[in-house]
Amino acid sequence: MLAIGFFDGMHRGHSDIARKTRELRKPGWSAGVLTFSNHPFAFLRPGSEPPFITTPEERVDLLARAGYEECFFIPFDSAVANQTPDEFLKKTLIENLDVRGVVVGRTFRFGRGREGDVTLMERVLAENGVAFSPVEITADENGARISSTRIRELIANGEVPSADHLLGRAYELRGKVVAGAGRGHGMGFPTANVTVPDKMLPRDGIYAGTARHEGRDYATLVSIGTNPTFDGKSRTVEAWLRDFHETIYGHELSLRDLRFVREQRKFANADELLAQMEDDARAVPYPAFG
Repeated sequence: MLAIGFFDGMHRGHSDIARKTRELRKPGWSAGVLTFSNHPFAFLRPGSEPPFITTPEERVDLLARAGYEECFFIPFDSAVANQTPDEFLKKTLIENLDVRGVVVGRTFRFGRGREGDVTLMERVLAENGVAFSPVEITADENGARISSTRIRELIANGEVPSADHLLGRAYELRGKVVAGAGRGHGMGFPTANVTVPDKMLPRDGIYAGTARHEGRDYATLVSIGTNPTFDGKSRTVEAWLRDFHETIYGHELSLRDLRFVREQRKFANADELLAQMEDDARAVPYPAFG
């Protein structure tokens, strides 16, 4: 069985497609997935592509966790973009991949100009003896469709708990710790500067959350933004871990369970900033858990 889609975020709707793929797999069949390493808009309309919810590496990992045994991770390029729907079905799926069954979301479109739909797919696959199952749209408790677009909007607005709910897991920022300006250490709040790969960040602000380092969780306070008090120019991600006193430059740190505390703002001086940081720290659970 082969599932097809972009699957950015691998949200609850995507999980339903994975579940259906596993359910329809017969003895001797494997559960596979076909997805793209780049967003189609990056090729079709460069500059208009949405930011990633998950990096390509995270997406492949989540697909594996969902139970897919094979992954066809291909670039969306001119060869893909120029295929007619009939060519995609007969040449790519049937001739090249020798599929036994296909699973997609009900709104799936494919082929040059997005001309193909599930009605065409069902007819052509049936004519060639290939099983087909379009999965209905997954909705939340209020009946609203769960989609990557909606989740991106929630993250961009800092509504991370709501995004977590639609994802079915915590949205995570993960990266290497690098040296920063050292101001936090001098103020009694040493922070880890995390270099996050190419994926979207929540809106600028201060967040309470959970940090994981070497398999252990720590209550954390996360700053996302440009450090306006010190006239910063680039966006950074800095995390203060409660009850943590190690030097971890070069180590990987993951941040999750982010809950918005307040806006970033420019303070008159470092003393005012320190007073606010002490107040912010009260939003972080104590003692640390893990």
